[in-house]
Amino acid sequence: MIEKHKQEPEIPNMTRIQVLGAMGVTAIILLIVAKVSLHLGNFSLFSWKWDEKDLLLGVGLGFAITALSGLAYRVWTPYRKSADYYLEVVLKPLALPDLIWLGLLPGLSEELLFRGVMLPALGFDSLAVIVSSVCFGVLHFSGSQQWTYVIWATIVGMIFAYSALLTGNLLVPIVAHIITNWTSSYFWKMWQLRQLS
Repeated sequence: MIEKHKQEPEIPNMTRIQVLGAMGVTAIILLIVAKVSLHLGNFSLFSWKWDEKDLLLGVGLGFAITALSGLAYRVWTPYRKSADYYLEVVLKPLALPDLIWLGLLPGLSEELLFRGVMLPALGFDSLAVIVSSVCFGVLHFSGSQQWTYVIWATIVGMIFAYSALLTGNLLVPIVAHIITNWTSSYFWKMWQLRQLS
């Protein structure tokens, strides 16, 4: 008889405080790398300005990416398994109010580094989009069986990068990233709570 084995986490189960701490430390490290890169490099941070139209565009893009993620989750089994693993490690220990930090910390720090610093540093072209997006995808690597999640994060990184390039405003991917994290994590958390009841 062949037994089915549940994928064992390569990252040990973490507590709520450990997950929040890891998010905070990661955000600080990414912001330091961005600041040092700006200081040492011969380029400026990708421009961003408060613009209601771009804010709404970012919100819409965030909801669209969440919908695409939901579709990929339903039809792409390896992605579903990979996302479930990732969400189990990151989201399960968190309380509902903690999702605010799950949106803000990565949404700001990752966008400032990968789109705000890397795109201008690499030249605002397709190669810059690809390199920054692959780096963004690799940041989401959490174990040897998580390559489909890395592929998905790379695709999303490309969407974020092109949204910045096409609008000329870093606000668009920042807002889209925050909305994507908030909505997808909220839906997953609600689904998990329904499973427990």
